[in-house]
Formats: sequence, structure tokens, C-alpha cells
Amino acid sequence: MKYSLFDKSEAGGGATPLRSETRIEDTWDLSPLFKEPKDWDHDFAVLGRLYPVIEQFRGRTGESAKTLAEALNCDRKLSQLIEKLYHYASLRVAEDSSDSANLAREAQLQNLLTKIGEVSSFLMPEIMAIDDATFAGYLAAPELAEWACRLEKMRRLKKHTLSAAEERLLALGHSAVAGHDEAFSQLTNVDMKFGRLADDKGVERDLTQSSYSSFLQKRDAALRHRAFTQFYAEFDDHKFTLAATLSNSVKADVFRARARNYGSAREAALYQDDVPVDVYENLIGSVRANLQPLFRYYALRKRVLGLSEIRQCDTYVPIVPNFEKVTTFDEAVELCLASFAPLGTEYVSALSDGFKKHRWCDRYENKGKRSGAFSSSTYSAPPYILMNYKDDVFSDVFTLAHEAGHSMHSFYSNRTQKWQDADYPIFLAEVASTFNEELLTHHLLEHTNDKAMRAYLINRQLDDIRGTVYRQTMFAEFERDIHAMEEAGEPVTLDTIRQTYRRLLDAYFGPDFTIDSQLELECLRIPHFYSAFYVYKYATGLSAAVALSQQVLSTGDATKYLGFLKSGGSRFPIPTLRAAGVDMSTPKPVEDTLALFARRVDELESLLA
Repeated sequence: MKYSLFDKSEAGGGATPLRSETRIEDTWDLSPLFKEPKDWDHDFAVLGRLYPVIEQFRGRTGESAKTLAEALNCDRKLSQLIEKLYHYASLRVAEDSSDSANLAREAQLQNLLTKIGEVSSFLMPEIMAIDDATFAGYLAAPELAEWACRLEKMRRLKKHTLSAAEERLLALGHSAVAGHDEAFSQLTNVDMKFGRLADDKGVERDLTQSSYSSFLQKRDAALRHRAFTQFYAEFDDHKFTLAATLSNSVKADVFRARARNYGSAREAALYQDDVPVDVYENLIGSVRANLQPLFRYYALRKRVLGLSEIRQCDTYVPIVPNFEKVTTFDEAVELCLASFAPLGTEYVSALSDGFKKHRWCDRYENKGKRSGAFSSSTYSAPPYILMNYKDDVFSDVFTLAHEAGHSMHSFYSNRTQKWQDADYPIFLAEVASTFNEELLTHHLLEHTNDKAMRAYLINRQLDDIRGTVYRQTMFAEFERDIHAMEEAGEPVTLDTIRQTYRRLLDAYFGPDFTIDSQLELECLRIPHFYSAFYVYKYATGLSAAVALSQQVLSTGDATKYLGFLKSGGSRFPIPTLRAAGVDMSTPKPVEDTLALFARRVDELESLLA
């Protein structure tokens, strides 16, 4: 029998396994990074001896094109080693944050990075100090040909780069200023305990941040509400600590933005990608103007589920009556590979090998493992996927497709671009991931004649748009508002955080929705709020993905899309997507996606009439 959490529950277990109890076949293979922890220790020692070499360029960075090229190449050598060390350390913590060796490794590296940041903090100010005429001449020099794109992007930051002394202070304070993120992670992933709960078959299971989603997909409304109540009781017990942690995260964002002379924390975040603030506001405006189809969907969900009132814990269970589907991890892989066929044999073959031969994916939940899912990559190693896959949650198949999109974006970018141009921004990353979900939806709809299955898939696509466009836009509005409060000198406390979030819950769920008071604490458990002004990119990414997937499926030509994957970070996001065929500087892609949502509501109403 293949290992799965569902299979263990059926057998009467349900306890979350320790990392040491997990089959090696179900874990990722980190040996391309380091074969053994001792090899990491060796390279860490090398980095400790090597990094002072950057000092030779202090005061000389801009003396000639040749010297500038040497300084950049030296920085690249150090950065690639740091990248490799950090990738391994962070993945080991993600797989088991209760392991003291994993935590020590990450802390050890973080301390060294603070020293390296201090020593190398002169580099950016000295590049910015080169006068414009000289800098233009350097860009034309053959020694800097491979750095032209990176240098032009760096130069944009000239007015936000401080003196060498000030940059040194910011580098020294980085770990301290960012400490709220680690505190949040340790509290929510390790310290907080949610107890056990009997599932719909009477099996006692651990309630965790990963299994919570499984409970919310059960058809028993009372079970869903018990899971919701028990889950949020733990957050209620820690609400003041969590609110203080989130407040300090906001303060850190505002501090960094003001230190670098940005008008706001949001402007600072968007400036990195050259994304106009109008794109952010257009997103909120478009979604706010199209809430009625969402309210109509909630009314349909309430009617079909036979609920007297609908709550947030009722919004994840599939509304198709008596539809349940168990899908093993291996079956999920095959579904994904089949759905990605329009992207060509090279794409499918590389991903297949990654899953089946090279163990790119860490599959199942274990104690201490980070909740949720992610894809993580470095230039010199395979892309890795963390999952907490559950056989009885069909949406996990879509999560796998989503993370595979990220991984293949990295795969193509790293093979095509130079190191300094390969890293693509999050704005683009969320296109590749949600694009794959669109292909999976199309494939499954094309290959079913079952009315219930079709209704399920349309329901799932509606929930995807709801969760990715509507929900993430609500999150984006929350981030905008609490940062504006801090910037205006208003208190960001538990009470003001809850009040701000409650106003948004009322607006985005509508007048006929029952909002439990515990839901006001939801904003305290969202990890993305510790990387502020990130979540809006999910909404813009899905909107771009809908447009691009429709292009590929209608024309049968994936050339432009594969070109997008290969472009990496060689251009800013808006022109990159424009070259691929979608203009995100206008509201149209978002509005088209919301129009698709409205059409799908019509279709689901018809199927379930």
C-alpha cells in the first residue's frame, strides 16, 4: 500500500509521523546541494574564510569598468555559495523545525550573513556613486556586457541607496529587524498545539495547520464547525503575542521604507518590480466592483449544502452532493503530467523525471514540518517542492500542479539565463503556478462526462478564483490599510487589527453571510503578511495565467509562454508579460477573470438546478 495520511487514518491511526518515521522515497533528495551535513559544514567554513576578499574593492568599485566587473564577479561567487548554503539550511528547517541541528544550522548561517552584509555593504553605494556619464560608458564596455541588465536594474535604486555607513547599519540590523518572522514561524509551526479531533469516520486525528484543511472539506457541517472552533481557540490563546508580532512586522516594513526614502512601505515593495501603484489600486477597484457574483456563489453554496446559515468554515467543502475522491500522490503526478501536454514533451519529460527519478518533492506531513506548500530553487540545484499531500483532499492535486509551475519556471530560467538574470520576481512566479492549475482544470473538464465531476471541477475553479483573486485582494487591502495606519501614527494593536479585518470580512463576504467572531483572528495566522505586499501578486498572477492559458489552449502554440518561462528576471514584470501576450498595466485581465467567475457561477447553477 502506498503511504498516505488517508490510508493511515483508514487503518485507525491518524497520528502525525515523526520525520524519522517517514519513508525515504517520500522525501526530497537534497544531495545535489550537499550529500551530508558535514559537507555543508565544510562549505560554511569556506564561506567564513572567503568573504573578506570582497574588501579589496572597497573604495575602488567604480574606478574602471574592469574593476567593477571584478567586484561583481567576486560578489557573484560569494552569493552563489551563500545561496547554496541557505537553500539547504532552509529546506532542512522546513522539513523539521523541531530538529535542533536544523535550527542551529540556519541560525549559524544567519549570523555569518549579518557579518557578510556588513562587510559588503559598500558595494551598492559605490556603484551608485559613479556619475551618470561614466556609468553609461561602463555599460558599453565589453567587460560588463553580461552585467548590463543587472546594472540597469540596480541603477534604478540610486535615489533609495544610502551612504556606505548607513548601508552598513541597515545590514547590521537586518536580523534583529526581521526577527518577528522567525518568532511567528516557531510559534505557529512548533509551539502551538491544536489537539486531536474525531473525523467523520470516528477516527481520532491530530488537528494541525495542515490537517485543518482536510476537516474543512468534510460534508458534516457540525464537524467542520468543531474543527474551526477548536483550531481558532489556540489562536485566541495566543492572540496578543501574534498581534504584537504582526505589528512589529508592519513597523519593520515602514522603518525600511522610510530609511530608504520611499513614500510608503507599499511604494517600496512595488518599486522593486517597477510596478505602478495604480496596478495595486486597479486590482482592488476591479474586485470591489464585482462582488455580486461572489455573493451569488455563496448563496448557491448555502442552498446546495442545505445550510440554514453559511460560515467561512463552509466555504471549502465541495458542494457537489456525495462527491468524494481519493487520489494517491502517484496518481496526482500522472494527472498533472497529462494536463501539461500542451507545453510539449521537453517540459513534461523534465518534470516527470523530477518527480519520479530525482525526488524533487517532499510529499507528506510529519511533525515539525512547515505547513502548506512551496517550491524553492537555486541556480545550481534542482527545484524542490514541499507538500503536505493528503489523498482525501483533491485540491492537493491542484496544489501540486501549482508548485510544479514554480519549479518548471525555475528549471527553464536557470537553464537559459545567466545567474544574475535568472531570478524572477514573485509577480511573475505566480503566473507560472496558476497557469498550470488552469491547464489541469481544462484537462479534467475535457476528460469527464460525469455531471457530478464536472460540477466539482467548476466548483473548484470558482473556489480557486475566489481564493486567489477575491480573497488575496482582501488580504492586499488589509495590508494596505494596516501599513497606512502605522505610517499615519495610528496604533496597530490587537483591537485595531481586528477592527480593520472585520470591516473587510463584512465587505467581502456580504450581508447574508454569518461571520464568527473568531474569524477576526484569521489575519494573525497568515504567513504571507510577514512578506508584506506579496499577496496581491497571486491575484494579478492568476489573471495573467487565465489569459495566457486561453491563448495556449486556443492556438495550440506554447512558444510565447515557454519564452516567458525562459526569460527569468531579464526584464521587469509588466514588459515581460506584455511580450508573452497580456498587459497587466490595464484592469482588463482582472476584469476578464472576474467575468469568467460570473459565467462559471451561471454554469454551476444550471448543473445543480
